[in-house]
Amino acid sequence: MADDGKVKILSYDRIYKNFIDSKFIPEGKDEYYLRYEQTSSPKNKWRHLRADEIESLVINKNVATNWEDVWVTDEFDPRMVKRNSFFGLVRIGRIRREILEYHDLRVPVGITDSSIVSCDIGDDVAIHNVHYLANYIISDRCILFNVNEISTTDHSKFGNGIIKDGEDEEVRIWLEVMNETGARKILPFDGMITADAYLWAKYVDDKRLQQRLFDITQKSFDSRRGYYGTIGESTVIKNSWILKDAKIGPYTYIKGASKLKNITINSSEEEPSQIGEGVILVNGIVGYGCRIFYSVVATRFIIGDKCNLKYGARILNSVLGDNSTISCCEVLNNLIFPAHEQHHNNSFLISACIMGQSNMAAGATLGSNHNSRATDGELVASRGFWPGLCSSIKHSSKFASFTLLSKGDYPHEMNILLPFSLVNNNVSKDRLEIMPAYWWMYNMYAIARNTSKYHKRDTRKRRIQNIEFETLAPDTIEEIITACKMLEVWTAKAYLNSQNKDCSTYKYHELREIGRDLMTKPEVVGKLEIMGENIENSRRKVVILKAYNAYHAYRDMIHYYAINTITNSIFNDNPVNLTKIKDEFNGLRRKVWINLGGQMMMKEDVDKLRDDINNNVINSWDEIHNRYNEIWARYPKDKMKHACLSLYFLMQTKEINDEMFCELLKKAIDIQNYICEQVYLSRKKDYDNQIRNSTFRNEDEKIAVIGALDDNSFVKQIRKETEEFKSRIEKVISMLN
Repeated sequence: MADDGKVKILSYDRIYKNFIDSKFIPEGKDEYYLRYEQTSSPKNKWRHLRADEIESLVINKNVATNWEDVWVTDEFDPRMVKRNSFFGLVRIGRIRREILEYHDLRVPVGITDSSIVSCDIGDDVAIHNVHYLANYIISDRCILFNVNEISTTDHSKFGNGIIKDGEDEEVRIWLEVMNETGARKILPFDGMITADAYLWAKYVDDKRLQQRLFDITQKSFDSRRGYYGTIGESTVIKNSWILKDAKIGPYTYIKGASKLKNITINSSEEEPSQIGEGVILVNGIVGYGCRIFYSVVATRFIIGDKCNLKYGARILNSVLGDNSTISCCEVLNNLIFPAHEQHHNNSFLISACIMGQSNMAAGATLGSNHNSRATDGELVASRGFWPGLCSSIKHSSKFASFTLLSKGDYPHEMNILLPFSLVNNNVSKDRLEIMPAYWWMYNMYAIARNTSKYHKRDTRKRRIQNIEFETLAPDTIEEIITACKMLEVWTAKAYLNSQNKDCSTYKYHELREIGRDLMTKPEVVGKLEIMGENIENSRRKVVILKAYNAYHAYRDMIHYYAINTITNSIFNDNPVNLTKIKDEFNGLRRKVWINLGGQMMMKEDVDKLRDDINNNVINSWDEIHNRYNEIWARYPKDKMKHACLSLYFLMQTKEINDEMFCELLKKAIDIQNYICEQVYLSRKKDYDNQIRNSTFRNEDEKIAVIGALDDNSFVKQIRKETEEFKSRIEKVISMLN
């Protein structure tokens, strides 16, 4: 019979009896049978109370429905248990005259002023002023202080997207990611990483895969009713309101939380999680080492490891990757890969797949406009997506890696195919302007620092999600190669149009040949107005700025990636084997790489994974994660081969001999010197800017505030890396000679 929401009158013993409906209890079992399976303490540890202990408890104004149901250990001091009500089977571990201390909170071990229903309580636990504590297993050295309610229902799922025996499918919790319509819905589960979420949500057209992942998830968790909530060792919960159907990991700190319902909070001694003031978390999973404070509201979510949520952030129907920070904003129906930053006021993100290493500025609104049509629009942004202040974007839109959107209202849907670009809506000229390779040409400090900072910020102890942090990697290089081809074609068309020739009479490869030739003539290209195609859903111009410079910057980026990857591989081999390296220059370049939650995989590997799941070769999430790890273990070799074969595109040849390779190595030194110089110069702009300097009384004040340029830690780091790079290249050249 469904709950009609009315207050009912029951017999007194129902406060602790019939936790599990009798029809869901196996024959020969009682309603505590799952509790017995969950508890870590052996049954024979417990004993009944002695008569003198009962007398002492009564004197201390404790009551129980039946003192026979209150079990203790041999180290039990009844003097530390005062003014409590005990209902049902309550088992209490060691209680001695001791104090527990956490930060500035000191409380005595024991139980006071609390109502406890059918719980197992570990050793040296302090429970004070907990108004209702029901059906929980509490581990050793926990502090529960000033809490209104901590309870578990018989159908508790702890945030997992499963249903229990006898439940209707309608009660199952789904996450509607990447799209508001629910067309890409996935089931949350404890242990889900962004690779899992993307695999499930992206390949929604693979119906067999969808069913298999559904079945795997449901079978990964016990559907039996009656599991108790758990609170791990050394957990502190104080001054909080409601914790219901919550699984709390060890060493968790919860202070002032408003509501935690149907959730798992993962935590450990090495990576403790903290939940703070005014927080509401409903229907989701919190990763290890998270910090969630100051009125955050999250419902239907997965939050990855080492995430920070603060200052009224709202997260709904979303998956957030490891090492991310969200504050002061609203995030709805998203799948966000690791290392996402969105911590400025009034930003808004909806119906998006953001592929990590991203940063949203204050006031950026991505997805608030549905073009007066259905809510089925989506936004896809590859790594390094940086929308500027107060930028607004229409769905559906897609962005290549490391796209920077300048401040503005972008009135049309976009498909930005050029990575490392600066995009600007030029209102005065009513056109969209794109400067490809902007970061490489004008802000090397930021782009070079990008890789370093994300590596340093990745403090995860358990690295379940594999993440590629290198700015230049197979995914970005393939985007660059595609961009080079587009620049060749667009430049050729611009030139032919300037000569009053019909572009439609030329084949694609002919246009590319013309474009490549033109890219050796800066004086010609500089005079052309080069137009981008299929970039904006409008009839206005899309103008490509500094195409010549960008084209050659792109080529330098490919060159640097290839040589850096190859030479790193050479020195990671032991012993060094140049013949083995040369063998990698055989075969076809893998052009399609998939960013699976932060991990780069070849399309062939993802397709094989899907096939193995569909054909019952892989039958659990653990096996899926093992496959990710196997692919990750091969990734350095796959990446090195891709780097080798990327040189063919650069050199337009199928043969690279020792002499050519030596020349490529020498040019790589020049590129590294350029990187080092531009890092310094792009940072130096901040020091030389007269407007910026106007806020300081004098040079000494400026140095005191921002430090001396030559003392900048990253400038020093890149200079050191440059010398190491040169040394490595010179050693390889000597090997070839």
